[in-house]
Order: sequence, then structure tokens, then C-alpha cells
Amino acid sequence: MRVFTSPDQLEDAVGADLGASDWLPITQERIDRFADATDDHQWIHVDPERAKAGPFGAPIAHGYLTAALLPALMRQIYRVEARMAVNYGLNKLRFPAPVRVGSSVRAVVRLVEVTKVADAVQVVSTATVEIRGETKPAVVAEVVGRFYL
Repeated sequence: MRVFTSPDQLEDAVGADLGASDWLPITQERIDRFADATDDHQWIHVDPERAKAGPFGAPIAHGYLTAALLPALMRQIYRVEARMAVNYGLNKLRFPAPVRVGSSVRAVVRLVEVTKVADAVQVVSTATVEIRGETKPAVVAEVVGRFYL
């Protein structure tokens, strides 16, 4: 894990690959809990029998479930010592490949931009969520965070 203690350290790391998180298994239980939390019970996610005959051959995770894992996965890769950190948003978000139940995913992060904003440092990074054994990623996102030092 990379730990940044100053804006200068962050600026020096722009363009650097910060690393990869651990692999995280995607279970049907996790998918079902996300469906319950978001009221998105589409059969491709929550009906294993029907999904087996569907276009992906198995239930798949919601794209937004995979994206929602980014903060937890990214915390394994780097940390900024700050009194507070907030997710500021996403500039870009794509779902190139489905995540089938039983797959494992991990995030790989590259630091793209660092900007001082009022009493915070805004960090833009590209996060790619890989699927173990697959060539296409599940998620590619430009993640924006603000760190209040």
C-alpha cells in the first residue's frame, strides 16, 4: 500500500501505477444483497436458473455493484493521510465485461491528476476492475476523490 502524507508526494506520483488490490470473490449472496438495497431484481442478477439459460450463462453482478466496490478496493492500494476524505464522483464509467457469480475481481489504480482545491487536494485516478482469468475488465472508471488535509 502506498501512503501519501503531503500534496507534493501526490503530485510527484502523477502518472504512476499505484498497485492492485486483493482479489474479491463475487458471490450470489453479495449480488442478492445489492439487489435488495437498490430494488434492482432483474433476473440476470438474481435468478440463477433463468440466468444459466441467458446470454451470460450464469447470474452476473450489477455493474453498479462492481463500481460500488471501488472505494473498498482502492483503500487497499493507497491512502492519503488527511482529516477527511470524500468521494467527489466519477468523470467516466464503463462496464466492458460482465462479472459472473463465482468470479473474483480486483482493482488496479493509476494516479492521473492532482489539483489543490480550496482546503482540499483533489485526486483523479483511473481504476480498472479486472476479472480473474478474463482479458476484458469489468469496470474502467475515472475516480475523483477529495482529501481535506
